[in-house]
Amino acid sequence: MVRSYMRHGPIQAFGIVNSPTANSAYDGRLAYVAGWEDVLVWDVKRGEMVSMWHSPSHTSPVTFISPSSSPSSSSSSSSSDTPQTFAVSYQDGSIRLWSFNLANPETETSEIVTFNGHKKSISHMSWDISGNRLASGGVEGEIVLWDVIGEIGLFKLKSHRGAITGLKFIPHPNPNKSTHPGFLISTAKDTYMKLWDLETQHCIQTIVVGRSEVTSLEGIKGRWIVVTGSGDGESKVWTLEKEKLDSGLKESENGELPTLIQPLCTLPLPSSSHAITQIDFHSTLPLLLLQTNDKTIIVLRIRSEEEVNAKRARRRKRDKEKSKKKGKQQVEEEEEEQLNDGVTGDVKWEERVTSWCVIRANAKVKSFAMAREQVDSAKGGIQLLVALANNSIESYTIPSPSTSSKKSSKLPDGSSPEPTKTHVVDLPGHRNDIRSISISSDDQVIASCSNGTLKIWNARTTQCIRTIECGYAICSSFLPGDRHLVIGTKSGDLLLFDIASSTLLESYKAHSGSIFGIDVRPDGRGLITGSEDKDVKFWDFELKEKGEGEKVVDRLGRETIYKTKQLALVHVRTLKMTDDILSCKYSPDGRFLAVSLLDSTVKIFFSDTLKFFLSLYGHKLPVLSLDISQDSKLIITCSADKNIKIWGMDFGDCHKSLFAHDDSIMQVQFEKGQERNSHYFWSVGKDGLLKYWDGDKFELIQKLEGHHGEIWALATSHNGQFVVTGSHDKSIRIWEKTDEPLFLEEEREREIEQMYDTNILDNLNRDTDLDGGEGGETVEGVTKQTSETLMSGEKIIEALEIADSDREATRSWEAENAESQVDLPRPSRNAELVAYGDLDPDEYVLKVIQKIPTANMEDALLVLPFRYVISLLGYLDEWALKGQQTVLISRILFFLMRTHSNQIISNKIMRTPLLTLRDHLRESLEKQRNVMGYNLAALKFLKSSWEQERTAGLYEQEGMDDEAVRKRIEEGRGKRKRVVV
Repeated sequence: MVRSYMRHGPIQAFGIVNSPTANSAYDGRLAYVAGWEDVLVWDVKRGEMVSMWHSPSHTSPVTFISPSSSPSSSSSSSSSDTPQTFAVSYQDGSIRLWSFNLANPETETSEIVTFNGHKKSISHMSWDISGNRLASGGVEGEIVLWDVIGEIGLFKLKSHRGAITGLKFIPHPNPNKSTHPGFLISTAKDTYMKLWDLETQHCIQTIVVGRSEVTSLEGIKGRWIVVTGSGDGESKVWTLEKEKLDSGLKESENGELPTLIQPLCTLPLPSSSHAITQIDFHSTLPLLLLQTNDKTIIVLRIRSEEEVNAKRARRRKRDKEKSKKKGKQQVEEEEEEQLNDGVTGDVKWEERVTSWCVIRANAKVKSFAMAREQVDSAKGGIQLLVALANNSIESYTIPSPSTSSKKSSKLPDGSSPEPTKTHVVDLPGHRNDIRSISISSDDQVIASCSNGTLKIWNARTTQCIRTIECGYAICSSFLPGDRHLVIGTKSGDLLLFDIASSTLLESYKAHSGSIFGIDVRPDGRGLITGSEDKDVKFWDFELKEKGEGEKVVDRLGRETIYKTKQLALVHVRTLKMTDDILSCKYSPDGRFLAVSLLDSTVKIFFSDTLKFFLSLYGHKLPVLSLDISQDSKLIITCSADKNIKIWGMDFGDCHKSLFAHDDSIMQVQFEKGQERNSHYFWSVGKDGLLKYWDGDKFELIQKLEGHHGEIWALATSHNGQFVVTGSHDKSIRIWEKTDEPLFLEEEREREIEQMYDTNILDNLNRDTDLDGGEGGETVEGVTKQTSETLMSGEKIIEALEIADSDREATRSWEAENAESQVDLPRPSRNAELVAYGDLDPDEYVLKVIQKIPTANMEDALLVLPFRYVISLLGYLDEWALKGQQTVLISRILFFLMRTHSNQIISNKIMRTPLLTLRDHLRESLEKQRNVMGYNLAALKFLKSSWEQERTAGLYEQEGMDDEAVRKRIEEGRGKRKRVVV
């Protein structure tokens, strides 16, 4: 009989505040940050997570978050019920659009559509002003333009030779050319900045920014100025020639093409070799923020032209006074003339930029985000979110500059502006790697330890209950009763904590080296510790009196002293070893003690007499962890040599050696709570995988992926229902046993199929572009085959086969029935058609195609062989004749004609069906155009009626004239005013 197991699956990842893989977004109240494969929404003031955007079975990390810049959703106020669209890119090259309701963040966030066009990770994204188009750039240097409304990829631009670091849409300078799609500026790590004409889909200018790679790009909305940041810490300002953009690329009399982007200046920044990884302008205030690749964010203020002229006048006055004191009249007159020329001359950008303040964080800054409105109006500050690399986020208030004051470089009291840290979100996660995890005996509480922090979690709700400071923790264990926790540190201290009061009861200087192992005795009366000082120390639990006690007087006047007792550890004996101790473990029956050493061996002793029993040798590198089965018959060891060995406790014979992981195996542990005869165990390693094994059959049961870094810690529940892991990515993950059975043969077949599908997709998506030379550019269609598109294509093929076979059977039956003298019974129809309500073949094919997501449609059609394309064209003709799904028919037809044009042209039989399809589709499109024209005319009429009523109301209520009414209407349309720089 084939043995079955129970499948394990991930429940939730917790302990993550933000991951360092992506940028952040902020609206003044809610922070949107990456939580590895999820997007986490935090209420910064309350320090609570209000939403998590998770796509099922998707484990690729988030690389960029971009909120839509459409006017309907750009307001930072959460009072509007209009959901905002967020574009989230992932490391596998996919983009998901999420709809998030700001008014009610607790509601479930919906995933709108998934785009697949990049073959590698996406490094940057940008929306256009209308919010209808999205540009994405990948690490391979490709730029893809997406139509969000049509849910399709428009085209792919290939010219950069490095990862894209900045994208910026530039509208056409001539408002009369509203049909022009505008321009796009891109920067990459290949040191180039390129200007693209989206109408011709070609690069019209390439600029070498500097010697170092370009790391960031930002522009002022509504202005013709962009700022770039480089890897060498240099930031440059560029201006776009508005008139030349309008006139286009026209040669001059000398035959030279115009330069559309001109350099203005280099920003005066403090000398630093750190890269400028992010640049951002404030939308309403003259502030420019630059993030260097360390712990600082530089805030620059942009002076107005009047302020620059006033500064020039003051400087001229000071120089004049100095020259008078020196008695140099001639020099004075010359300098006065030069300064007069400077005051009346053009204001340069070098003079406009001045330092405002500097934000210094406690850790390395990964990204920042500004609230687009002044949320904190009481303090008059700008809200800034800073995402740090140590799994925490902070918010700051930057003093707002006055654009009109002459002393705007300082605060009203004359002091220099200083940013204020307002909120910190760090308690829901660790600052460093999680090195140890323990589970209480009732499986209700989880303890996780890292360098400096001990956290207690509720296993059911995954909420952080306690946060306690500690040393560099390496190992930990709950004590009997689950009220106390003992921790071994890197410095050799043994820390005893009371969980209920969150206090450190006692600290013992147990060892002179790091403590790598702690295990509680099976009888629950003591524990052992193993350290790199080559000692195994034995400790007993005792209750000791604390303090002098409390004096209580009864009614008769008698005094009684009550003394409180607390748990304490007492060192009783020591076992000396010959090498550093990496792990130690009691056998569940209490007979043996196993100790692993740095010399790659495992020593087993009798626990009562400490007499030597067995020595296990065979590993080539040190044994990092070991465990003994519940029946005390097997011992498993894992090593840095990537192998797991299963040994018998009776004679020390090696039953099996398994090559288990692709890197060092950090921990192994038998599953608890099962029957004592089972020998299932878990292993984790530096390859980021969690594996489930059968110790009797020596088989791998299941491989679980999810962590994005080395897994340091592992703990199994006492009831055997779940397992908990802690990783270098600072996340804690729970893997629970499900009711779904798992068969080893099916699991191996599934893994082989998954590998086969991956190889097929890699071959289909292989880049065959062989353009040569630096600066060569190509424009391609946006295609990428995924498992979803392959399945969609197979569904279309299956539907066409079912429909064609049903029609053929019906046609044969009609022909035979016409020739026969008796009525023949109608052949039975396909079960699929009957299940959908006895549909006609064309209706069935239409229903199948309608279920395919719009973003996957073109890639799914690419899978169809040509004979199925001919069949599909026949169904398109029927749908067009009935007037069904005209837009869908047109899109499918245009794509098929563009893809299979050579085969269709060479096939003379296709001429008549295509002419019929053309006539039917034209009639259907004409009807569709008439309906749309009628609706547009109605909307224009309603708009004009509303404007007339509003104008009449202004005349009546306030007695305005025509000019005042027009001015009021224009002010209502432009809700935000941009600062002029």
